[in-house]
Amino acid sequence: MHIGILGTGNVGKAVAAGAAAAGHDVVFGSRTPEAGRTGLELPVVGVREAAEHGEIVVNAIGGNASLALLPTLKESLRGKVLLDIAIDLTPDLDLLHVDASLAEQLQEALPDTRVVKSLCTMDSVVMAQPEKTLSGPSTVFISGADQAAKAQVDALLEDLGWRAGTRVDLGGIATARGQEHMALMFIAVAGGLGHHVFNVHLVTAD
Repeated sequence: MHIGILGTGNVGKAVAAGAAAAGHDVVFGSRTPEAGRTGLELPVVGVREAAEHGEIVVNAIGGNASLALLPTLKESLRGKVLLDIAIDLTPDLDLLHVDASLAEQLQEALPDTRVVKSLCTMDSVVMAQPEKTLSGPSTVFISGADQAAKAQVDALLEDLGWRAGTRVDLGGIATARGQEHMALMFIAVAGGLGHHVFNVHLVTAD
C-alpha cells in the first residue's frame, strides 16, 4: 500500500518505519522537504506530493498546524483515508480543541476525505511493534464515520504489530473526542511515572 506521512517528527518517523518494515511504499511529506531529508532513510517530498502518493495519508503534523495546512490539500486528499494522529495542545499542555476534536474539525473541513483517528493515545515509541517495547499487550482505539476507511486503518495497525484483540473500534468520528481527551491522562500518568513509555490496556468483564 502507498502511504504518505505528513510530518517528519517522532510520530511520523515511528509510523513510517513500522509501515516500511511491513512492506508498504512510504514517503514523508514536509513543508520544507530539502531541510527535512536530514537523518531520514525514506524519501521526503512536499506535503502535496505526499498526499497524492498515499492511499492512506497520515497526519503527524505538529505545532497545531493541521487545521491551517490540511484544507489547502483538499483536492489531493479527495477520496483518501486520512489517519489523524495529531493532538493540538496549548503552551500549558491543555487541549486546544475541547468541544469538537481536531479529527471532527478536519472531517468537516475535508468532507470528501475519510478521516480516521487512531494512535493518538500513546507516545511514538510504542506506535509500532508495541509488545517489543512494553511488558504485555495494550490497546489502540479507532474512530471514524467510514467503515471501509476504518478497515484500511485496522489492517495498517495490524501490520504495525497491533494484533487481534488489541484494536478497538469506538464508532463514529465524534468518538475521537474521547481519544484526544486521553492526552490529559497521558500527561498526568507520565508525570506520575517519570517517563512516557507506557500504554493503556482495556480490560472487560468477558
